[in-house]
Amino acid sequence: MNWERSRPDSVTPRGLRIALIFALVGERLRGHYEYGQWLTEAQGARLAADWLARSGRALPQAERHLLSALSDQVAREIAAGVSRQAGLRILHELGESLDPAFESDIARAVMAECERVFDAGPGG
Repeated sequence: MNWERSRPDSVTPRGLRIALIFALVGERLRGHYEYGQWLTEAQGARLAADWLARSGRALPQAERHLLSALSDQVAREIAAGVSRQAGLRILHELGESLDPAFESDIARAVMAECERVFDAGPGG
């Protein structure tokens, strides 16, 4: 999932971290539904580092691991709470929501959950 719509200079550090969680949730759900596997925390942290590097940003490894762990929490909660078909629909909505013109209540709800876990986590 390519989470970078654009790189507005107005992205806050908090917003960047929440966006990373959101993007990692999509990648985790993709792995779960398409391959029957969950990304490890290290794989998620590495993916976040790659995304950040493409936009000229970086975060410390410990923080990337925390964001990866938070995304794992959200993704597993989603997968545990819905049917496979509903999970695939959520995954589709997350991918479509990367288009700024696409409006999605599902993606907004997932983003709100990402924000909630970030704020409740040790770094929030």
